Amino acid sequence: MSSPSKRRDMDVMKLMMSDFAVETINDGINEFNVEFHGPKESRSTALRFKMLHLYDSLGLAGCYALFQSSLLSGPYEGGIWKIRVELPDAYPYRSPSIGFLNKIFHPNVDELSGSVCLDVINQSWSPMFDLLNVFEVFLPQLLLYPNPSDPLNGDAASLMIKDKKQYEQKVKEYCERYAKRENITKTISEESDEEVSNDISDGHSVSTDEEIAGHVEP
Repeated sequence: MSSPSKRRDMDVMKLMMSDFAVETINDGINEFNVEFHGPKESRSTALRFKMLHLYDSLGLAGCYALFQSSLLSGPYEGGIWKIRVELPDAYPYRSPSIGFLNKIFHPNVDELSGSVCLDVINQSWSPMFDLLNVFEVFLPQLLLYPNPSDPLNGDAASLMIKDKKQYEQKVKEYCERYAKRENITKTISEESDEEVSNDISDGHSVSTDEEIAGHVEP
């Protein structure tokens, strides 16, 4: 069995060699940003096959049955988000920390901090998973199949339950306002400017990741 450091290096390299754009932070591989595009509804069939294979290999047929029973929702198509990834020293035995840097209207994503409520990352993570699973399967699953019964954004969950059409309309409005190419470029630029400003200020510490995640101009 490879050491955590070797496995971490291999998984990050696989992600960099994939179709996802990866930006390392401070020239390290423990913390980086990934460009993530909202999934298309046409990808749902391929996603189902990936989920079936993944869950079947882990003996989690019940989880896949729940996944299958969810209603398809694809209003996030066309959105682009920067995802902050932080890998703990014990990765892959401990799950990565995942957060949206630009805003998204979703029942399971905190609108201010960008933190994600996803059981497969927060509770049922396995060393058999890797970073490609996160971006090819788990995050698309999160956007296609929101879970309003376990919300981080109560307003989004309530609207999804009460009026699905209005919920999808608001999702699309957020995508237009916060999830375009210029938004993710501005998000990274603002993050760098804020770090410089904090470094030269007297007595102020550098902002935490959650503060950075919530710093998006309206």
